[in-house]
Amino acid sequence: MNANTEQKIKKNIHTVSLLVANKPGVLVRIALVFARRGYNIDALVVSPTFDPRFSRMTITAQGDGSTLDQIIKQTAKLVDVLHSGEHNEDDAIHRELALVKIKNIPANRRFITQLLKRYKATVVNEDDKILIIEQSGTTKDLDELEKNIKKYGVIEMVRSGKLVMTKGREET
Repeated sequence: MNANTEQKIKKNIHTVSLLVANKPGVLVRIALVFARRGYNIDALVVSPTFDPRFSRMTITAQGDGSTLDQIIKQTAKLVDVLHSGEHNEDDAIHRELALVKIKNIPANRRFITQLLKRYKATVVNEDDKILIIEQSGTTKDLDELEKNIKKYGVIEMVRSGKLVMTKGREET
């Protein structure tokens, strides 16, 4: 994939935040709205809010912006959805978490330590064969560490979806 194609795809990545009633079946109804419009959900984070009656959903998906506008309008009409909206990096803080399990090879340790420092990542568990690294940051930060650490023997990787919070006083 060339740089122009990759950049075009990244422009079509959307982050939608929903405030929903904390009830069974809400997630299924929201996922169906995305599916009916042909939108695949790339990442999904659901977490409780300060008020236990509500949950926050953050959905990351790729696709056409006008279709996404329709999805946001349709989800906002669902009974248990209190708020639905898209957030870009200008109006909100976006963060993810990654855990990466790599081979613990002493000859590579100096290079790995330099990478971890550059990407503000830490070793959270280690034994004589394995290192587990934790990194939080933007999607770009996590993508860059992933790209650079692959050559050191990645065994497994788990990434959360995005967490989003609007800047300033506006509620997410």
